[in-house]
Amino acid sequence: EASMGILNTLLRAVTWWNGQTLNTQIFTARKGIKVGEDDQGNVFYHTADDSRRWVIFNGEIEASRIDADWHGWLHRTFNELPSKSPLPHKPWEKPHQENLTGTLNAYAPAGSIRSGGTPKTRSDYEAWAPE
Repeated sequence: EASMGILNTLLRAVTWWNGQTLNTQIFTARKGIKVGEDDQGNVFYHTADDSRRWVIFNGEIEASRIDADWHGWLHRTFNELPSKSPLPHKPWEKPHQENLTGTLNAYAPAGSIRSGGTPKTRSDYEAWAPE
């Protein structure tokens, strides 16, 4: 078990896609001030002088998992924290959903080979054939 701990520490030192790196964890512990958390459990930080802002993802690191409120704060579109001053939402807006490209839940239009079944035959199209 001790070797797995060493291996996990080495992996965290050099990979970013499995969670925060060791350097990010140390920087966060030393300089980070927690400012909030979103509904997915992602935790947001900034430095005391607000010169840096970052997020520690809860689970898979995927930028599309951050909703518009927190994205705007991270990129300094607005300075007010979404937890203190949330953006007004319209009744027709859907809840935030991460990017599903490359997953089984990705959109597959009618006629796509991924949508299941056989594609519809099209009568309005004739394939080009060289003479």
